Amino acid sequence: MKAIVCNEFGSLDKLQYIDVDAPTAAPGNVVLDIKAAGVNYPDGLMVQGLYQMKPAFPFTPGSEVAGVVSEIGEGVSNVKKGDRVIGFIGLGGYAEQGSCPATHLIPIPDGISDPEAAGLTTAHATAHYALKQRANIQAGETLLVTGAAGGTGLAAVQIGKAMGATVIAACSTEEKLQMAKEHGADILINYVDKDLKTELKAINGGKGIDVVYDAVGGDIFDACSRCMAWNGRLLVIGFASGRIPQLPVNLTLVKGYSVVGVFWGAFTAHQPKDFAENMKELLTWYLQDKVMNRQVKGKMVLIP
Repeated sequence: MKAIVCNEFGSLDKLQYIDVDAPTAAPGNVVLDIKAAGVNYPDGLMVQGLYQMKPAFPFTPGSEVAGVVSEIGEGVSNVKKGDRVIGFIGLGGYAEQGSCPATHLIPIPDGISDPEAAGLTTAHATAHYALKQRANIQAGETLLVTGAAGGTGLAAVQIGKAMGATVIAACSTEEKLQMAKEHGADILINYVDKDLKTELKAINGGKGIDVVYDAVGGDIFDACSRCMAWNGRLLVIGFASGRIPQLPVNLTLVKGYSVVGVFWGAFTAHQPKDFAENMKELLTWYLQDKVMNRQVKGKMVLIP
């Protein structure tokens, strides 16, 4: 079968599209005929050796796929051959076939195409897990999303609105802010033209922000850490700015807020039942046009 293969860490142009051995279904796993694979920011980081996980060479990137079950391993009873499923595959998604744990499969409802299904998993599921399990966000709370026009940022805007929050979008350009507004953001802040800390302190009568969904890090994280509400939750999603910030922990003591790490991949492994329930809820919202608006903006999907 054909696959995109990484033989060494480096730029994306070093990837090769070559023939590799087809996978087999180990106990507890299935083999999928992959129909579509989502492209995500962590995939690019992994290929460059910049991600938390560094796979052994050679490896095929790609963590979220939509496909059809073609082979079933020993002990698998929740799916059968021919089922259309979304799979969180971990590695190996950019190929014609891939192996996936049966616990990481979700049936694709009628009315959702393979490319749509493949684009739902990582960005939207990360935002959903972050806001539901990690932040326990409540209707009426304020949610700040940094980098709100990116894939996971837009997902957090949409899911925050679906969960009843007042959503503040922080972006670097007016064009990006407009995109966030189209996806449901209530308050817009251009942090290049305006001082983010000053703008945040003016919101909510100076109370501070209940939940921050920060995928940027760097100076943006520094500003957010000084604008949290009492009992607030500052969610650490990623570091798109390139700088991993350092937190003056006295701020958490004085302001009484929590800094909470969000690693969705580990969540799927440690809490597979919660992962499955989250995906069912997310797919229901999708069919109700509460997330993604039935359109994939800023999201690339590969078709084998």
